[in-house]
Amino acid sequence: MTDDLLYQVAITIIPGVGGITARKLISYCGGAEGVFKEKKNQLQKIPGIGTAIADSISNTDALKRAEKELAFINKHGIRAISFTEKDYPLRLKQCEDSPVVLFVKGDVDLNSCKVVSIVGTRNITKYGSQKCMEIIEGLKEHKALVVSGLAYGVDACAHKAALEQGLNTVAVLGHGLDRIYPAPHVSLAKKILKQGGLITDFISGTTPDRENFPKRNRIIAGMCDAVLVIEAAITGGALITANIANSYNRDVFALPGRTSDAFSMGCNKLIKTHKANLMESVADLEYVMNWKPEGEAKRTVKPLFVNLSREEEQLVDVLKRYPEAGIDCVAHNAGLSTGRASAILLNLEFKDVVTQLPGKQFKLNEAYL
Repeated sequence: MTDDLLYQVAITIIPGVGGITARKLISYCGGAEGVFKEKKNQLQKIPGIGTAIADSISNTDALKRAEKELAFINKHGIRAISFTEKDYPLRLKQCEDSPVVLFVKGDVDLNSCKVVSIVGTRNITKYGSQKCMEIIEGLKEHKALVVSGLAYGVDACAHKAALEQGLNTVAVLGHGLDRIYPAPHVSLAKKILKQGGLITDFISGTTPDRENFPKRNRIIAGMCDAVLVIEAAITGGALITANIANSYNRDVFALPGRTSDAFSMGCNKLIKTHKANLMESVADLEYVMNWKPEGEAKRTVKPLFVNLSREEEQLVDVLKRYPEAGIDCVAHNAGLSTGRASAILLNLEFKDVVTQLPGKQFKLNEAYL
């Protein structure tokens, strides 16, 4: 435990200070410790801080509470990961309102190569449960980390299916690590700790209040590559998570359902309003994300002899400089017409030299890089 961590935890305890404000304070004061040593009149000069927050920093017992929290996490084998550390989820770090400190219980890599968050209704149907299990079974060959929120319904189904498939899974909590909510999921949480972890940005003693869960949802949305909405009503937490994910430029997928089904209406709305990709199976995720199963690239063997024409070699050279390029980019840089470049790229696809991606983007297959 470092002194800097103590001050970083203390900043998160100050009333009115979230991730964005905390980073601003740390930046202006030259570090977390500097925030508490800066004079109040200087703090007030920092853009967006003002008198109220400056007073809170000066008058709060945040440092004493942070000391107590560090003693708690040390006693219970919990890691406190600062946003400055390499173990902090890199995807989440890209989000401007991400937590300054995460509390993590369990031995899990939060920077796995592929991370999928799964959310949905607490009132999961038989259809939703079956599709959730099918999708996670499909994620097995990708060795994806499955993230959810430990709630009833879709969350619990996602965690259980991940455990059954041998995938690591992480539960993001809307309260401190001194409790499990809902209480019937204590046994599930214990299983997750053996094959993943529990994470939160709330200190111990924080109760699972209603307003905490939208805050929790930003972590679920931010630490993944893609958010999968299995079933959702027209309003609710799952749609909040999907909207946050869209604001973070994450790919969102939704399982379609019958228009008369209450818990498919949210998914159908996301698809209809172009806020989510339609997902019938994991193949849809693989297509949009351009994911290949783990080890597939290693099995690819470059042919010993591939006869390429001069124009084909030109296009290969272009794609070496532009790893993923559209037809116009390829044609322009090769000095060819769009029609001619398109015909040559088709031949290169037949020769298994290039792959066409969604949006008419092209890339060289790994064996030819």
